[in-house]
Order: sequence, then C-alpha cells, then structure tokens
Amino acid sequence: MLNQADITSTIKSIPWFLELDPESITRLSGIANLCSFNAGDIIFSEGEQHPILYILLEGKVLLESFVPGHGVLPIFVAESLDVIGWSSLTPMVRQKTSTARALEYTAALSFTAESLMELCESDCELGFIVMRRVANIVASRYLNHKLHLLELISDQGK
Repeated sequence: MLNQADITSTIKSIPWFLELDPESITRLSGIANLCSFNAGDIIFSEGEQHPILYILLEGKVLLESFVPGHGVLPIFVAESLDVIGWSSLTPMVRQKTSTARALEYTAALSFTAESLMELCESDCELGFIVMRRVANIVASRYLNHKLHLLELISDQGK
C-alpha cells in the first residue's frame, strides 16, 4: 500500500497536475486513495450514482454502454493515466454514463467527488485545472461515443 509520500510522488508524476504548486499537490494527496481492481471487476455501472473519480495508474478498463436494439457495446478502453468516473464531478449528471469493467489488474488513484469538489472550490487554481481537464475528457468521450453511434447507424443502412 502506498503511504502519503508515495501518493504525493505519484500525483506529481501525473501530467494532469504538472501545473499545480506544491501546496495544491499536498492538499490533493491528502484526499487521494489508492485502489485496485482485478480482471472482470465492475468498477461502476451505467446509470448508478457512484461518487468517485479514478485516475488509472496501470491496467485497462473497458467502458461500455447499453444501446437500445444493439445491447451493451464497447465505447472506450481506458489505460494508464486515463480518467474514469468524471461524471461524479458534474453537478447535473452525477450518474455514470457507462459501465466500467477492469480488463486486467488495474491500479488507480481515487478521489471522492465531494472531497475533490470541496478542494476545487477552496483552491481556485487547482479547481480551474481539474475542471479544464474534465471538460476535455467529456468532449473527447462524447465525440468517441458519437462516432460509435454513427457507425451503428451507417451499418444499419447497409
């Protein structure tokens, strides 16, 4: 298990947080936890309210979504340094937009949404950086999801 110094060192190595000052990194490491999942573990399920954001440190996680008439379809494979569970930080859509299933042993840093949001509100620099990163993730995942759905529609027309 990582101790606090290890968690701080890990956070310093994550590109997301390179712009943060040492004080912000210390506060962030104070609310971070290390967790792990085995292959096949469901981390969270589509539609549920799961109040945790994860930054993957190693391993692979499949994000999949139910599409009516097509069943459950793979949407994205998250790997090291990818973020999953971002919807826990959005005030209106706290429910998960996909199911996350570990494809192999996966280690991650986890942050409860409540603690991370409180920290973002009290440390505006950190909050801006985190929310800017979350906005980029949302945009890229939306585009990825849209492309998958357009592919399904075009395949139906054949």
